[in-house]
Amino acid sequence: MKFAKALASATILAACTFGSASAADLVVGFSQIGSESGWRAAETTLTKQQAQERGIDLKFADAQQKQENQIKALRSFIAQGVNAILLAPVVATGWDEVLQEAKDAEIPVILLDRTVDASDDLYMTAVTSDLVHEGNVAGKWLADTVAGKPCNIVELQGTTGSSPAIDRKKGFEQALSGHDNLKIVRSQTGDFTRTKGKEVMESFLKAEDGGKNICALYAHNDDMAVGAIQAIKEAGLKPGTDILVVSIDAVPDIFQAMAAGEANATVELTPNMAGPAFDALAAFQKDGTKPPKWIQTESKLYTQADDPTKIYEAKKGLGY
Repeated sequence: MKFAKALASATILAACTFGSASAADLVVGFSQIGSESGWRAAETTLTKQQAQERGIDLKFADAQQKQENQIKALRSFIAQGVNAILLAPVVATGWDEVLQEAKDAEIPVILLDRTVDASDDLYMTAVTSDLVHEGNVAGKWLADTVAGKPCNIVELQGTTGSSPAIDRKKGFEQALSGHDNLKIVRSQTGDFTRTKGKEVMESFLKAEDGGKNICALYAHNDDMAVGAIQAIKEAGLKPGTDILVVSIDAVPDIFQAMAAGEANATVELTPNMAGPAFDALAAFQKDGTKPPKWIQTESKLYTQADDPTKIYEAKKGLGY
């Protein structure tokens, strides 16, 4: 394979990680979705840091939230003859052809933080959290918090067609199943951005008697939640009190909101997907060991009881 050929020497075969000098021979393409959120920016920063620490030449391409840009980037990486490709796919469908091209070129592809609807023989592995589990954790927290009281929920979905939007919605709805007191009354995409999150939340508030009919907001990411919090305040309500706020990602700004009492809970999605990805490539480089098709990262629930100010201070320098 092209990946193996680039590393075929006795010294390299003896190396255990990409941190060895031989890693400098590696060229890895990274097609990133864009920078729609603080979490996404942190993932980009940490991926670049991981590559630098391991001596990997990382070719970075920002798709600006467009799949066609990602497909062009992957074809460019293939044409350049990179040793491997990291792909954070903007949507789940439409990847079969370009992934087949990478396979034909014997270039392993690793998916980061999102999955694709394609045969798993077209990529080496996917490094992701359990997205359904994340939504389930958020929903369970809300069900436990309202403790049987009637609660109308508005939902800010992620980018339409993306695996986080699909799975975080699925998991949340699973957690609500059997709780007749919990009802999603409004659900619309906020495209994972603060601006759109604020805009859509404003429309929710207007549609629900200025927000008086809303008990809780569930946002598929923290950035949309932060935008929505601003809309709630501008409507004269107290986020975190009048309207409960639960979201996903655990970016620094949501901990500031939690410290201020304006957000209630978040489910962590680690931005360090590249570390496990490069480890998997290292093992493959060493002796041909193929990783499992899914490398799961840890998720964790944080609430206002978890000293959000301390967590903010710990996270703020991570590239968010």
